[in-house]
Amino acid sequence: MLSSAFVLVHAVLIVLALTGPNGPLGDVRAVYLGWAQAASSGGGLPAITTDFVYPVLAAVPILGALAFGDNAYVATWLGLVTLGNAGAFAVLLHHARRAPDRRVEGAAWWWLGFLLLLGPIAVGRIDAITVPLAIVGLLWVSTRPVWATILLTVATWVKVWPAAVIAALLVASAHRACVFRVALVTSAVIAAVAVGLSLALGSPPHVLSFIGEQTGRGIQIESPVAGLWMWQAAAGIPGITIYYDFDILTYQITWPGTTVAAALMTPLLALAASGVLLIGVRAQRRGVDWTRLFPTLVLALVLVLVLANKVGSPQFTSWLAAPFILGLVLETRAWRLPAALGLAIAGLTQVVYPFFYDTLLAADPLLVTVLTVRNLLEVVLLGWALHRLWTYAGSAAQNGPPAASVIGGSTRNWRT
Repeated sequence: MLSSAFVLVHAVLIVLALTGPNGPLGDVRAVYLGWAQAASSGGGLPAITTDFVYPVLAAVPILGALAFGDNAYVATWLGLVTLGNAGAFAVLLHHARRAPDRRVEGAAWWWLGFLLLLGPIAVGRIDAITVPLAIVGLLWVSTRPVWATILLTVATWVKVWPAAVIAALLVASAHRACVFRVALVTSAVIAAVAVGLSLALGSPPHVLSFIGEQTGRGIQIESPVAGLWMWQAAAGIPGITIYYDFDILTYQITWPGTTVAAALMTPLLALAASGVLLIGVRAQRRGVDWTRLFPTLVLALVLVLVLANKVGSPQFTSWLAAPFILGLVLETRAWRLPAALGLAIAGLTQVVYPFFYDTLLAADPLLVTVLTVRNLLEVVLLGWALHRLWTYAGSAAQNGPPAASVIGGSTRNWRT
């Protein structure tokens, strides 16, 4: 039943991606294919001989989708994404042998519903490669912790957001020193190979070029901070401009104050993430059980990356799948309401993009309202996660640390 549902959901997503309005596969058809064609024709390898907007391993699926030629590029991309999701789905269902009360089946059904509600953006961006990697990494933390850390590090070198999962693991795990070493060695190997390829091809290294590529971005219209100006645009205040940035390939908004806001968002994100990590450290030191601490901390950090971000692309919503699946597997009852909010966020995201994105570009008040509600639901989720971390830390301090952690991973596992 679940396998059939998986096939049906992905068939619907592929049809929507191929036929939906406002080009949900625009990045794949135009941008990714263009990069792949340029590389294959000697125009430069992304992050190796030329600067790249993503970390170096993002080039692997982008170039790999060219395996069957230009005309089959989109089909190959959709096949890669579907295979990745199928692998993560299989790993999730494998956990049904150990988790009681059909929690894993419930998490699997939730993920399928989330994908369907999120729509074609779930398969039409590079993020679709990282989400199944992050899901498998989270599910493997207890049984294959070394491989889990390697997988999460690899995902981070495709798109940076899984670094939030590694950061949560460094706080929550009793083996954080091993997590750090494995992540550091994996990153060093990836960077060394990239630098070696650059030098071998007669080019200076470009492996860290993605950092500089992101610093000059303005305020993207879907980001929460953009709501300050999108509502003014919806009210018809003259002078506010929504424009297409041909360097970053996104729609941004400009008005007095947006330049300052864009400059402040990156340090604000770092400050907010640091604050969440400190709350996580407090909870860990007061003995909050792993099953409560780890997935909640991952969710909080991922939400900070979404909310305190000047970009705010719709595919960011797909990141929420990983912490929700882990939370539902470990504590189904406690995560039911947040998971329902996650489904609502996914559905509202699809309404905005791709179906009515052209209306949002005109700052239509109804679509600005939909986007605002979506962003407010993310704020509510972040509040739930932070309240949970803080409250459980207080109760753990009164009751003492738990007798044992359920999935914290054993010393033996870390030595294998």
